[in-house]
Amino acid sequence: MWTNFNQSCGRFARPTSRREFLTRAGAGFGLLALADLLASPASAIDIATAANPLAVRPSHFAPKAKSVIWLFMEGAPSAVDLFDPKPELDKNNGKKISIDVFNGNPGPLMKSPFSFKQYGKSGAWVCDKYTNVAKHVDDIAFVKSCFTESNDHVPALYQMNTGVARAGLPTAGAWVTYGLGSENQNLPGFVVLGNNQGIKGGPVNWSAGFLPTTYQGTLFRSQGSPILNLKPPKDISDEDQRAQLDFMSKLNQDHLAQHPGEPDLSARINTFELAYRMQMEASDLVNFSSESPETQKMYGLDKGPSRSFGSKCLMARRLVERGVRFVQVYSDGEWDAHSDLAGNHTGHCAATDIPIHGLLTDLRQRGLMDETLVIWGGEFGRMPVSQGGNGRDHNPKGFLVWMTGAGIKGGVSYGETDEIGYRAAKDPVTVHDLHATMLHLLGIDHTKLTFLFNGRNMRLTDVYGELVPQIVE
Repeated sequence: MWTNFNQSCGRFARPTSRREFLTRAGAGFGLLALADLLASPASAIDIATAANPLAVRPSHFAPKAKSVIWLFMEGAPSAVDLFDPKPELDKNNGKKISIDVFNGNPGPLMKSPFSFKQYGKSGAWVCDKYTNVAKHVDDIAFVKSCFTESNDHVPALYQMNTGVARAGLPTAGAWVTYGLGSENQNLPGFVVLGNNQGIKGGPVNWSAGFLPTTYQGTLFRSQGSPILNLKPPKDISDEDQRAQLDFMSKLNQDHLAQHPGEPDLSARINTFELAYRMQMEASDLVNFSSESPETQKMYGLDKGPSRSFGSKCLMARRLVERGVRFVQVYSDGEWDAHSDLAGNHTGHCAATDIPIHGLLTDLRQRGLMDETLVIWGGEFGRMPVSQGGNGRDHNPKGFLVWMTGAGIKGGVSYGETDEIGYRAAKDPVTVHDLHATMLHLLGIDHTKLTFLFNGRNMRLTDVYGELVPQIVE
């Protein structure tokens, strides 16, 4: 509501800018606050961040991890069929119970089609389709009591990535690179290796939201050029390209001088320069010729089912080895087993079991496990009852995530679902708790990693989130 009138003609005098509005509003009182804000000198950190938004920045306290590899099993794997067997399902197989399901018409309780064995000194249970991952259970912390808000894939994906089951907020990778920067200035700080069938919800899953766009994830391909159109046409020399970039940079800098404090414009300038620097280093990432045949075999590149995911896991190792801060690796297809759970999960285990074993083994052999946090999980879990005879419906009330690597206490099982695996029953863990724990291992106090937006200091964990101390060293 405008406060001033043009007395000579009886019309409202509409301010042409926010500054003019503050000048006029309340007899100019609002301008006092604005003047104080404008008079406050920018900090050295702010100036450095504007000049180089991916520059390495100090953590709040000594970190355990320097980087994150998030193995995202899109489509929602079933905990009771992989890592958390429930004797009550075997005992009551075929029994009808009252239960709320996403798609309606729930079937009876369904036992797992897979057999289980205990592995390692910790005695962790793992199904017979994940025997290579099972070799690492004494280094893994299983969080078996996670829950989320949505039973639909897209909002659940958003919540796992941003903390909130709606679009538009910064993702975890964006927050981490905003808080810590990246050690390699020739590559993005946040890289996404996507699902070969496309990720539900699309680029929102690696968006920077209201953070400067510099911190959004960059989608890489694991074969061919990692980014389409990264290299210039053959008839453009390096000198010509450099001259073009310098000219565009001058135009953008002149425009920025007239519009100071525009984060998207600053990000655009930095993006052009990053793309130029990436041309050589990013192309080298997908050239596995420097990797030994033994290493490539360890990741499953010699087998059809595991070649695609194995290539992404190998690239993830090469990325963190080069100082990239946050790498998210999506499995191919979907673990969305509404029918034929045995066939669906057998296929996905065949695609991911050897590559995950290869990644964990390789990180340890190279001394990278002590500085890399590895996270495994989907956007929710699956029901203990059957759907369509031999499938399982979505279950946001109880699912499993595991972590290993830097700062993680291995051989640990934390939390429990109820006796049939339906609902988190003991020590429930929210998505905010998972994010708070991840940030803690990176040396970040999740309550202090904030960004002023719409007059409020926003954060990845909103006003929630607690460290899960039982799984950290």
